[in-house]
Amino acid sequence: MLSIETIAVLIIGYLIGSIPWAVIIARRAGVDIFSVGSGNPGATNVLRTLGKPTGYLVFALDFLKGVLAVWWFQLPLFSFSGDSSLGLWALPAAVLGHTYPIFTRFRGGKGVATAMGGLLGLMPACLLVGLFVWVLTFYLTKYVAVASIAFGLSLPVCSMVFSANKDGGLGKILLSFLVMGWIIWRHRSNLSRLRSGTENRFEKSERQKPKL
Repeated sequence: MLSIETIAVLIIGYLIGSIPWAVIIARRAGVDIFSVGSGNPGATNVLRTLGKPTGYLVFALDFLKGVLAVWWFQLPLFSFSGDSSLGLWALPAAVLGHTYPIFTRFRGGKGVATAMGGLLGLMPACLLVGLFVWVLTFYLTKYVAVASIAFGLSLPVCSMVFSANKDGGLGKILLSFLVMGWIIWRHRSNLSRLRSGTENRFEKSERQKPKL
């Protein structure tokens, strides 16, 4: 049976993840992010639609959602037990919230940036390796989706190397497989477009003109 602390971490992690920064920031610019580009309320679509500064801002805020979700209950303000496994519940809750946010009728992004933020607090070594894999894959392919999937695939290998013989290692390994599976599943439409040759590369071109 889940403890009260675990339930609180799950609920608050989900609500933190549900904050739709892409929707909020695009709306402030007069754009409905669901109606432009890919229609995905994530940093990549914001970047392509509204430009790099805005896209990077959305990525940073989505990343911070993951950081906050695995960190807030460690503050002295709260009287939580300090169980290290709480973060293992918080990260998937935040990713679920980002992907199916209650504030936008469960229409959300892919969850990669939020997962990265959570990994900073739980498995920083795996995050660094994963980011290197992401950057290298993106440089070689110019596909954000391929880079994100490669990032996900790197996590189980990295977690088995760095966490296998440590306390809580099994939980981190299982979490890494969960995150990998979630990233691949959320990019299934991208994989379909890659097979058909219709997936868009990320080119150095002018941003798309929003359809207001």
